[in-house]
Amino acid sequence: MKTKYQEIASLVLTGEAFGQLQIIENAALVVEDGKVVFAGAQHGAPDADNVVSLAGKCVIPGFVDSHSHLIFGGERSEEFAHRMAGTPYSSGGIRTTVRATREASDEELRENARRLIAEFYSSGITHFEIKSGYGLDVETELRSLKIAREFTEDVTFLGAHVVPEGVERKEYLASLTGEMLEGAKQYAKWIDVFCDRGAFSTEESREILEAGIASGLKPRMHSNQLENQGGIQLAVELDCASVDHCTQLSAEDIASLSGSNTVATLVPGAEFSTKSPYPDARRLVAAGVTVALATDCNPGSSFTTSMPFCIALAVREMGLTPDQALWAATRGGARALRNDRGTLEVGSNADFVVLDAPNHIHLAYRPGVQLVSQTYVAGELVFER
Repeated sequence: MKTKYQEIASLVLTGEAFGQLQIIENAALVVEDGKVVFAGAQHGAPDADNVVSLAGKCVIPGFVDSHSHLIFGGERSEEFAHRMAGTPYSSGGIRTTVRATREASDEELRENARRLIAEFYSSGITHFEIKSGYGLDVETELRSLKIAREFTEDVTFLGAHVVPEGVERKEYLASLTGEMLEGAKQYAKWIDVFCDRGAFSTEESREILEAGIASGLKPRMHSNQLENQGGIQLAVELDCASVDHCTQLSAEDIASLSGSNTVATLVPGAEFSTKSPYPDARRLVAAGVTVALATDCNPGSSFTTSMPFCIALAVREMGLTPDQALWAATRGGARALRNDRGTLEVGSNADFVVLDAPNHIHLAYRPGVQLVSQTYVAGELVFER
């Protein structure tokens, strides 16, 4: 069935270039068999079997969240409270979640992921990546990846989150690049490593990522969150799809990213939750670096499922314009996953969001307000307020 969404106050189309948006007023969007067949001015729209009025609304492409950790047990609210009281953030808190995840049943992990994905839909996220990384042993990493694969094709093996308690570092590296990796490649598309203080060195990260690449997985990285130890140069050298966090940036880092295919994925929820300085996105944009925004949803350092919240932070604290932030959360996220989502071009998946607002600027202009009224994935309604 062909459905025409008409009388749209503003329809936002994302261009190929970073931050490039086309805004069409009094627009229509026509969807058939889960695909966009028309996106443009209403007077040029074809007839349809079903007609829906979206008068006064804004329609945007669905957000693409390229960095999330949805498979976990427990929560860490007390740790958050301590940070807000002045305790510095460190990577060690991950081990608290590891213990809870190992103790959780498959169904408990699955139900928690379902709940968070429902929240994703309510915030306008239509496609997302999920990482493992809270098992840190063969059994729990593999069951985490298997559960993640039930929800998305973009599954990432992050056994290299930190070294687990009670395991020798050399022994764990051997498992990461051997038995654990061998099992992970059944379910994962990507391999990731936390290359930072308290996690893995640049040399260890190279060893892990190169083993993953040799096994057919595609590389991405966490790096430069706590300190700069050269991870961005490694990410560019290995043609990682993205390098995520990028809180600590040098001029050399930006120059390396500028001439590469590696996306700089910014996660402002993490800076907010850890009381860390925000990276200056304007420096990246000025150098021609492709930037993505992601939630980094996890129970320790960024427990948010709200992409509008991340957009508001990116505009207020990182220096992105509203146009750039929307592009980074849609087409930028898709670039970080090397897919063609985040757009409403003819022929693309009909993944779109209806905002109870006249334009997309309201995402940053009205922070904390639930503006998403409907979310569609491949033309199917997955959330309605």
